[in-house]
Amino acid sequence: MEIKYVYTRKRSEFGRPCNFSDWPATVNVDIPPDPSMASNFILRNPVDSSVQHTSDMSEHEVNTEPVEVESCGVNHVEGGWPEDINPQDMEKTTRFRKKVEKDKHYIDTIVHLGTLMEHCIKQNNAINIYEEYFGEEEETAEVEDEPPSAKYIDVIRDPNETKRTATHLSWHPDTCKKLAVAYSRLEFQKNAKDMSFDSYIWDLENSNKPELALKPSSPLVRLEYNPKDSHILLGGCYNGQMAYWDTRKGELPVEVSHVEVSHRDPVYGAIWLPSKTGTECFSASTDGQVLWWDIRKLSEPTESLVLDITHKGLLENALGARTLEFEPTMPTKFMVGTEQGTIIACNRKAKTPSEKITSIYRGHIGPVYALARNPFYPKVFLTVGDGTARIWSEEIKDSSIMQTKCHLSDLTDGCWSTVKPSVFFITRSDGTLDVWDFLFKQKNPSLSLKVCNEPLSSLRLQDNGCIVGCGSKLGTVTLLEMSSGLCTLQRNEKTLVTAMFERETRREKIVEARRKELQLKKRAKSEAQATEVKEMLPEDPQEVLNRTRQEFFKVIEAERQRRTGAEAGNRLSEVPGVARTCTWGCCSVADGGVRLLPPSSAGLLGVSAPMGW
Repeated sequence: MEIKYVYTRKRSEFGRPCNFSDWPATVNVDIPPDPSMASNFILRNPVDSSVQHTSDMSEHEVNTEPVEVESCGVNHVEGGWPEDINPQDMEKTTRFRKKVEKDKHYIDTIVHLGTLMEHCIKQNNAINIYEEYFGEEEETAEVEDEPPSAKYIDVIRDPNETKRTATHLSWHPDTCKKLAVAYSRLEFQKNAKDMSFDSYIWDLENSNKPELALKPSSPLVRLEYNPKDSHILLGGCYNGQMAYWDTRKGELPVEVSHVEVSHRDPVYGAIWLPSKTGTECFSASTDGQVLWWDIRKLSEPTESLVLDITHKGLLENALGARTLEFEPTMPTKFMVGTEQGTIIACNRKAKTPSEKITSIYRGHIGPVYALARNPFYPKVFLTVGDGTARIWSEEIKDSSIMQTKCHLSDLTDGCWSTVKPSVFFITRSDGTLDVWDFLFKQKNPSLSLKVCNEPLSSLRLQDNGCIVGCGSKLGTVTLLEMSSGLCTLQRNEKTLVTAMFERETRREKIVEARRKELQLKKRAKSEAQATEVKEMLPEDPQEVLNRTRQEFFKVIEAERQRRTGAEAGNRLSEVPGVARTCTWGCCSVADGGVRLLPPSSAGLLGVSAPMGW
């Protein structure tokens, strides 16, 4: 049985305008006060009362015909790959795609099919009379006109009484509603006896208490979510050990590396590798080592590298690693920032340990606290240290292509924006967050925000580029939402940034070539001046003495040889019956007698008489 009732109303009664007019106030009811009821009066504080002058309305519900909705799914299986290509291996599939995209037959086919597809699409297009043709330009203009700003979203504090530094942040890879924070004190021998070793996973929808507490054997300096399995977290400890957690198994670590094979100093870098199993990672520490691990067997590292730039592989000559960088699109390359201010570029697939260190960049005079590649331009990377932030190009090793001014306060961390290639973030020791957009400003940050009064220690940006997490020295994590101008990619921005990077790289190459030329001229000039000065200076007395001694012994040797020859001649002249004459011919000796010769006889003998004869 169907119950149906139709309500009818005249069309003229629909849309009738309301006419308002002024009307004087009238008294409808006047109730005088009753003094006898004053004793029953109870003061209520506070008092919330509401007054409504409009008429009361009622709400009615009517049953309508139900609408049945059905969800249908399609199972898509990826295919078409060659037999030797594993579709699950990101590295091989990326390499195969690049190879195919460079094929001339593929390019010609795509160009031909693109023309046909464009023709078909134009046939199906219909005119939309409500289409806004200039909406994008208006939106872009609004974004440009809006000044950079940020607003606070939430503040997460360390629940322990003894406050610790928030040394590292890691966002949940699948959802942006969870944040893992590593807590530790990095000052040497500053750990209190009652200090907690726990680190926490926070749910941003209920940030009053942590969702899960991670209990390591030593405070965590690094904590990273596994991008392939969000239940797995990797931790680097203060004592150098590596550990990993499975949130489904509780708060204790599943496995911890042995102390004997772990790092000797705190682990300042721990990053997951894009492997097939999703269980490989590597770490770096200030002990000068980079170790590769597989969490299925943490009893020993699978590979190691000593950061010895002399290529001798000696641990005592190694540089301490302060930060670690890895770009998944470059699976064999990684970079290390050291305590000495040097940036080391490495290649894991090199044959010998000495060949694994490919390049060295010298720029900072203090520790490198942050090192990150630009997500849009992997050959350009950012470093933070010694009060400045510098932008480098892999092609130039002697100097950076861009750098910020020298700040009075120390810079502690930095990272690139994930959506805008020209924006990067920097934290400072005075509690300030600087947002730089060098496409519009090169000398000053686009936005400087005082986040807290204590020093900021860590920084992490969400993948959407809108929310930034800043950790402080007292364990406070502040979440900030950036304005749309700082997290929206504008038109032609990539082209402008590319042109700027190329221009600065070219300029720096010219400056570097000119600098080397001047150095060669200066060296040649200094060598010439040194030679002139050496000639003008008096001789060394020792050299004069040695030369005189050599000349003296030469004269003695010549005289000795001469006398030896003269004695041999005298022995030949002592034959009986033979007269011998002196050198000047003034006398003659024969048969044991000496006879003086007159000058005439001396002249007859053919010799000259001595002076004064």
